[in-house]
Amino acid sequence: MSEREPMTRTYRVALGICVPIVRSWGRLEVEGLEHLPAVGPLLLPGNHDSYWDPIVVGIAAIERRQIRALSKSTLWKVKGLSKVLDGMGQIPIVRGSRDADALDRAITELRGGSCVGIFPEGTRSLGRTLRPRSGVGRLLAAVPESTVVPVVISGTTDIARFPRRPRLRVRFLPAAEGLREGESPTDFATRVLAEIRELAPVSTAGRKRRKQISSPPE
Repeated sequence: MSEREPMTRTYRVALGICVPIVRSWGRLEVEGLEHLPAVGPLLLPGNHDSYWDPIVVGIAAIERRQIRALSKSTLWKVKGLSKVLDGMGQIPIVRGSRDADALDRAITELRGGSCVGIFPEGTRSLGRTLRPRSGVGRLLAAVPESTVVPVVISGTTDIARFPRRPRLRVRFLPAAEGLREGESPTDFATRVLAEIRELAPVSTAGRKRRKQISSPPE
């Protein structure tokens, strides 16, 4: 694919509404934008501690790519929001399950040269250390020509602590090594998430900071 994918008007407008909060009040800092290829299939796995994470990453990357994020399907049930999400190219996924339809659509988008955002932990951390899901590895296995750029997000959990101003930071890391010989999709997701979490330890959103807890054993 030699031409940059066009960005939808809905995507620009929706993120534009949030720019004053993120860039001005949130003092957004962006690093590593040069690691994002302007064209071609791109996977962006990132840590997930706040509802603001996909918005902040979208604004950080808007100069180069439109991100089609895998988002929880319940958002489409919010009145008036479904049309916005569809216009932004977001992909609904049923959390807590292996949603084949969502992965099939994400694979189709990747093969068409799109950028797909995914949170390997599958949901917000809520102060817990979560084990990664295999989704990002399965997508890479299906579209091995994809570039995988890990995203480190920090400061988003402070947005709810008004009037304290957050200091938002998004770091796009150099492209990750692809699937190694004999490496499973889950092992790949574990490797990528470990690199991300080393730079962005689990943080809890909300008015007050809470002590980090570990997820219960399964």
